[in-house]
Amino acid sequence: MILAMAVVAATAAARPNVVFVMTDDHAAHAISAYGSRVNLTPSIDRLAREGMLFRNAFVTNSICTPSRAAILTGLYSHKNGVPVFNRFDGSQPTLAKLLQAAGYHTGMIGKWHLGSDPTGFDRWEILPGQGVYRDPILYTATGEKRYAGRYATDVITDLGLDFIRERPRERPFFLMLHHKAPHREWTPDERHRLMFAGRVIPEPPTLWDDYATRTDALRENKQRVADDMTRRDLKLEPPPGLGEEELSAWLATKPTELELVEGGVTTTLRGDALARYKYQRYMRDYLACVQSVDDNLGRLLDLLKESGLERDTIVVYTSDQGFFLGDHGLYDKRFMYEESLRIPLLVRWPALVRPGSRTEALALNVDFAPTFLEAAGVAVPAAMQGRSLLPLLRGEVPAGWRSAIYYRYYHDPGHHDTRAHYGVRTATHKLIYYSTKRQWELFDLRADPQELRNLYGEPGHEAVTAELQATLARLREELQDDDRFASEQPPAGVDGTVAELRGR
Repeated sequence: MILAMAVVAATAAARPNVVFVMTDDHAAHAISAYGSRVNLTPSIDRLAREGMLFRNAFVTNSICTPSRAAILTGLYSHKNGVPVFNRFDGSQPTLAKLLQAAGYHTGMIGKWHLGSDPTGFDRWEILPGQGVYRDPILYTATGEKRYAGRYATDVITDLGLDFIRERPRERPFFLMLHHKAPHREWTPDERHRLMFAGRVIPEPPTLWDDYATRTDALRENKQRVADDMTRRDLKLEPPPGLGEEELSAWLATKPTELELVEGGVTTTLRGDALARYKYQRYMRDYLACVQSVDDNLGRLLDLLKESGLERDTIVVYTSDQGFFLGDHGLYDKRFMYEESLRIPLLVRWPALVRPGSRTEALALNVDFAPTFLEAAGVAVPAAMQGRSLLPLLRGEVPAGWRSAIYYRYYHDPGHHDTRAHYGVRTATHKLIYYSTKRQWELFDLRADPQELRNLYGEPGHEAVTAELQATLARLREELQDDDRFASEQPPAGVDGTVAELRGR
């Protein structure tokens, strides 16, 4: 018995713990380590100083539920069955199941948003659907608990710290710690709201993008800061006496003018002045939510250090997709443009990763599962379409590493009237095809990093267009994208009710 226990302990020591911290809609350009012009994130920056920052990490489908399914399975949407808001089939192989079978103590805490109960986890406590920022309810396999008077980011962090403290010491652990923040409607706690109250946030250079040369898909979208933010987004105070239906309609209205009272003086905002007000209000709330995440990440990193777990624990910080922070005049995601496609990815693992290291190699969210499996000494299933990032973490770029990534967004017209599209991105160029519009966009990312000039069809770009179209066709064939979900719409009502969340 003593010998058996010693073998288990030795095996556990040889395998790293994994803490996977994921936020929702956190744009890389709202992290100071990525060069943010709008905020400072000292705890996330700490991971950059002590580990590796990926400059070119991307998603395969920029929307919450599909991204989470891709991370769990190492498969693209057309393979894992989740192109939009479909219920995730928890019976399929997942990262959590494979690690659990290999002896890891597994946990999932926070935002799950997959329409079915988590599988492969020894402990899980999740928000129903999107969850709420204040007084959140979290569900477990046996019940539910409302955290009255609490803020979701603090609660999720507390539960994550409890998971680490209460873990069985003889086993390595794998923790998925998923925050709601900074997802819409961007509700900060009071302390962090006050930190940004009155601040003037720099406007992005493309806030007033006129969409010249771009496709109809961009012009038709409904996720514009100037036109599509609601009274709920702007936290406007409703008039008294409204019934439930009236209040809901009032909050969902997109105001075209607004009376602002300051110092006893009333100003009516319209046009550009109103758009600037909306941008400032949006960004103050968004960044305050990010600041709470950053502070709570600091608490997590401190616990790992104090517990002697720092050296043998892989800590990952990422987001389920990027987000527009007024870029191109937008505030959501979905499009294949850089701000939406790119995710922050920072990895600290003192036993392997050189502090302050950087990589330009192309990484994807389907790479997480094979990375953690290889680090744990678990065989990576041949069906997984991602690639282990361990060579990159060692500072090596293997021969034959991917030179292009494939992206696909299915939900048409979907939320915000964002049209279905797919495309390919290399280190220098991007080609996007809007399948329902039958229109193309081509960007030279070196000469035009803000993607303002569509070069498709312009003389002189025939060769690069043909090359990218050939690459796109090759990747679609290699990944076996057979257009099975080309017309997929989300099944009715899988996005957040308690009964549906539980799968009962």
